[in-house]
Amino acid sequence: MSSNKIKISIDRGGTFTDVHAIVPGKPDIVLKLLSVDPTNYQDAPTEGIRRVLEAVTGETLPRGKPLRLDDIECLRMGTTVATNALLERKGTRFALLTTRGFRDLLRIGNQARPDIFDLSAKRPDALFEQVVEVDERIIPSHPRSSQEALSSFRSIEGITGEKFHVARELDTEKVTADLQALKDQGYRSIAVALINSFACPDHELKIGEIASKLGFSVSLSSQLQPMIKVVPRGMSATADAYLTPVIKSYIDSISPNFEGGLGSHGCRVEFMQSDGGLVDFRQFSGLKAILSGPAAGVVGYASTSWDEKARVPIIGFDMGGTSTDVSRFDGHLDHTFSSTISGVSIQAPQLDINTVAAGGGSILFWRNGLFMVGPESASAHPGPACYRKGGPLTVTDANLFLGRLLPEYFPKIFGPNEDQPLDREITRKLFEELTQQINLENDGTQLTPEQVALGFLKVADESMTRPIRNLTEARGFETSNHHLASFGGAGGQHACNVAASLNISRIIIHKHSSILSAYGLALAEIVHEAQEPMAANYVGSEKLVASKLQDLIGRTTEQLRGQGFTEKQLRHDIYLNMRYEGSDTSLMILKPEDGDFLKTFVERHRREFNFTFERPVLIDDVRVRTTASSNKVTEKSPLQQLNDAKLKEPGPPTKHADVYFDAETGFRSTPIYQLRDLGSNVKLHGPAIIIDETQTIVANPNASVHVLESCVLIDLESGPRETTHSTKSTLFMGRTLQKTAVSTNIKERLDFSCALFSPDGGLVANAPHVPVHLGSMQFAVRYQHKRWQGKLKDGDVLVSNHPVSGGTHLPDVTVVTPVFKRGTDEIIFYVASRGHHADIGGILPGSMPPNSTELWQEGAAIESEKVVSNGVFNDDRMRELFLEIPSKYEGCSGSRNLSDNISDLKAQIAANARGIALIQNLVEEYGLETVQMYMYEIQRTAELAVRNLLKDMYDRYGGQPMEVLDFMDDGTPIKLTLTIDKKGSAIFDFNGTGPEVRGNINAPEAITHSAIIYVLRCMINSDVPLNQGCLNPVEIRIPKPSILSPTGAAAVVGGNVTTSQRVTDVVLKALHACAASQGCLNNLTFGIDAQTDENGNVKQGFGYYETIAGGAGAGDNWVGESGVHVHMTNTRITDPEVLEKRYPCILRRFELRENTGGAGRNRGGDGVAREIEFLTPVQCSILSERRVHRPYGMEGGEPGEAGLNLWLTKDKYTGQDRKVNMGGKGSVPMKTGDRVVIMTPGGGGYGTKEVVQNGIH
Repeated sequence: MSSNKIKISIDRGGTFTDVHAIVPGKPDIVLKLLSVDPTNYQDAPTEGIRRVLEAVTGETLPRGKPLRLDDIECLRMGTTVATNALLERKGTRFALLTTRGFRDLLRIGNQARPDIFDLSAKRPDALFEQVVEVDERIIPSHPRSSQEALSSFRSIEGITGEKFHVARELDTEKVTADLQALKDQGYRSIAVALINSFACPDHELKIGEIASKLGFSVSLSSQLQPMIKVVPRGMSATADAYLTPVIKSYIDSISPNFEGGLGSHGCRVEFMQSDGGLVDFRQFSGLKAILSGPAAGVVGYASTSWDEKARVPIIGFDMGGTSTDVSRFDGHLDHTFSSTISGVSIQAPQLDINTVAAGGGSILFWRNGLFMVGPESASAHPGPACYRKGGPLTVTDANLFLGRLLPEYFPKIFGPNEDQPLDREITRKLFEELTQQINLENDGTQLTPEQVALGFLKVADESMTRPIRNLTEARGFETSNHHLASFGGAGGQHACNVAASLNISRIIIHKHSSILSAYGLALAEIVHEAQEPMAANYVGSEKLVASKLQDLIGRTTEQLRGQGFTEKQLRHDIYLNMRYEGSDTSLMILKPEDGDFLKTFVERHRREFNFTFERPVLIDDVRVRTTASSNKVTEKSPLQQLNDAKLKEPGPPTKHADVYFDAETGFRSTPIYQLRDLGSNVKLHGPAIIIDETQTIVANPNASVHVLESCVLIDLESGPRETTHSTKSTLFMGRTLQKTAVSTNIKERLDFSCALFSPDGGLVANAPHVPVHLGSMQFAVRYQHKRWQGKLKDGDVLVSNHPVSGGTHLPDVTVVTPVFKRGTDEIIFYVASRGHHADIGGILPGSMPPNSTELWQEGAAIESEKVVSNGVFNDDRMRELFLEIPSKYEGCSGSRNLSDNISDLKAQIAANARGIALIQNLVEEYGLETVQMYMYEIQRTAELAVRNLLKDMYDRYGGQPMEVLDFMDDGTPIKLTLTIDKKGSAIFDFNGTGPEVRGNINAPEAITHSAIIYVLRCMINSDVPLNQGCLNPVEIRIPKPSILSPTGAAAVVGGNVTTSQRVTDVVLKALHACAASQGCLNNLTFGIDAQTDENGNVKQGFGYYETIAGGAGAGDNWVGESGVHVHMTNTRITDPEVLEKRYPCILRRFELRENTGGAGRNRGGDGVAREIEFLTPVQCSILSERRVHRPYGMEGGEPGEAGLNLWLTKDKYTGQDRKVNMGGKGSVPMKTGDRVVIMTPGGGGYGTKEVVQNGIH
């Protein structure tokens, strides 16, 4: 390849387009221009190329005249075109084709709402405009399925090697007619996502063939990313169909700007993909373009900061105006295969980049006694207050006010006429006003405006450390063992504080850090990937794996050789996607140097999750990533430069300025240096500010700054730290629990919660997963605290699930671990995790019997036991508790899958261990007294927020008691009298509520506390940690015994999932918050008991459990969301492909029940219909509510439709089809071929529907 031609790399961002050009024998050319400037040019990358060519040739090249590419070896581009189209919902109009029965599957998604405390339950709209249902169906072969039931279906072998059946052949004639109809309606792009196409793609490929002949742009889920789970795979296909035409249109629009078009004259044109690899512009697609810009930045710092000898991993810190991207590099680019961007689940290889909504333009708020930064941004217009356009206080203003930004080094482009400097005076005035307000509300400490500004910067810095900890500590890496590579426009102002907050000792800031994405493109490599699904045990499948890998290597090699690369230029990275049998958590393992995938998998599992399983390891996917190395740019690593440098003192600074670093020293006279004047190989000491054309670098006091050939290296002294955030440990516990659990419930459905508790058992912070767990877990922890006081040792772990010991219902098993002060027997915290186990025994599989009347019928009941004693797991006792004791009761079984229970318990123990490790780190870093003081402080903050809410309610409704009465379907009343006083205290009095019932909808007291704490937190409407402080202003009165405070022997399994929702509706109605939602979790269980043959061999049974979405209630300013989980739960629904792979059933349909939401000014959300056919005899049970009493409307809105549960069967004597109402609570022994249909309630409407007659309302 020629080496005397220009290489141009361009990163087109939202605001600026950065250009980096390598000109042989001359200095690099660096340009920054506006991405949109229609008065001067039509396309920023073309303009950048024009300016480079002018600079190199010395010729004047008029705008608008096509440019010649003769002198350019390669053009490399990163672009936000796809990202912006997705964020702004400006993609291509397209249609989705999916299997009949699943028209709404991608609208429902996983049924969880993004924010559990948002009463509107709002989710982003789907990308597609129209859905076409395709007559076809492929189902997997399950070992328990009746072969007779499958005998009429054609058998096929999937790509995975597994057996599948074609339950319905593809109707190609109808597909062709449907596609022609779409074309006639103006559609030119389609996405196709069929059930089980990841392993059996033939039907999708045939549809793609027909559509291509008709001229459609086609996105097939099976070809984009052939991995199990149709929801994320289907959403990925919709993203591709939405964005690829936009990408193609953009490329087509700029191609005429060049003589002969892009790619002419031998000029290679390549685009950066989300995975950090370049691809030829003709193969660039929407799905792989979403993180194009940020990916180039990762490649940039990875190539310029990494030292192969030292091998210190790098954290990338890219801080811009509205957000900050963080990532990690340890010698290999780290990919993730599952992410959510702008509400769309993406299943494709992407660099693992975490984004937090904190940047220079993030707005500063004082709310409920807390400094808060973002997520709202002042954006470019009006911008920060200092931009002179009436904007709010932002992070940029705080930096300006404290002297960290210097107006004289900024261009005069601000104000209405864009001709004035930054306005420090307005910033000072606004900080003084805000400080006055804070001091009025803050009893005691009086703050200065400077301390307030610094407080906001600390909060901003802390919020940016959270995603960094996510990439490190959450995966078992020590954050302090990394270096921080800072880039982006605002990174240099915050890098020292962020690094100090993480105990990181070294910061690397490249000389091209403000255009590092463009520079990264120059350093990137061409990549082609191939991947196939697999289903094999790692041990014994070596030949099959080798064969598949050779095939994939052949494909990627052929692709890159077609682009002119030789075999010698190619490098193949081989990956296996591995998991333990029974677990859903797979880890993508890169082939290690010794070739031992299994050892590497086990080590990584232990590092990330604290334990391993004694189970076979399976391979889900094989993957090859082939890289073509071209003559890319190389430079010495920063460490090499430092070792080679002969350092000298700097010349005199340009000037001195007063900069505020901390309250103790106040403003300090700080030298200001221009980077260009310093030269290289210079060492100076902080405090200092270094300025170049595009950024400001703030070096804190005591920092050592080395200005080297290609970068600025800052070394920090380690010292005491000041601030922390208690919610982070619970979030990591949540991640550990989710990723390690074996039961479908805890892993796939996110039916678990983790929390941190004070030494007396009070809730301090929680990972927000399942609301019904949140307020109730502290009852469990306090019970164990009192019972075991003075008797626990380090290495003990407790387990319980009994209602008398703070449980909600028996399947929710709580694991509690005490945290001891190191070297003592003093308990300083508790951590606990609660997870729903799919089966714990009892009278029916799934342990959610609709007809239980006594607690013992619902499975294993554990009041208090040591699951781990002195560090040893008590296997024998757990077997006794979960298997043997429950089976002694009449008509009851022990757990139908004990190994799952044991695995889930170990996962919960591991989650707690991760939480403890983080807590111990905090205590070591800050001291126990500081950490405990901070945790009690956030409880006080939550109390203040609730009191302010209640005072507002008192003012609004004049302090009158509010009475609400609602009824369970059996007629039991739930009555609430709510009284609020002017001091912000409230009495929730449930006297008048019905007695304990002979059934299982009795709800332990902890559930009512959960409902109240949840509603209060929803109505606060700001990001206040949910903890015990929320209930401090509240007195709760519950009659004993009653349905809300049953006796110890009462059945309660349904109270947690039905009565909890009714209590929530009653509390919301009393507070005039919104109409009733579906009021139920729609608990469906099915399974079979263990069976013993004549030889005494036991065939293990199974139990499956799911909760099903419905309609959300409408509010004063929102329409009810459809097909979503509401209020006291937020569990995900199991993906159809996972359900059918694991259990002998066919999911026949999962769709919205149209028009079941209540009418009103704002309509309630629609419920769903879910239909399952069984391929073997099972016991199927439903436990549900709102089948009699419809969800109420509010302010004149109409109620939502009630739910309905049907059993579809054939009469065994007449053969006649029967459709039988199972009732709200029923259990049926279903035969092979029987179906259950669950139709869930709609939400209530809000407000009187306006009627329009003759144009008049």
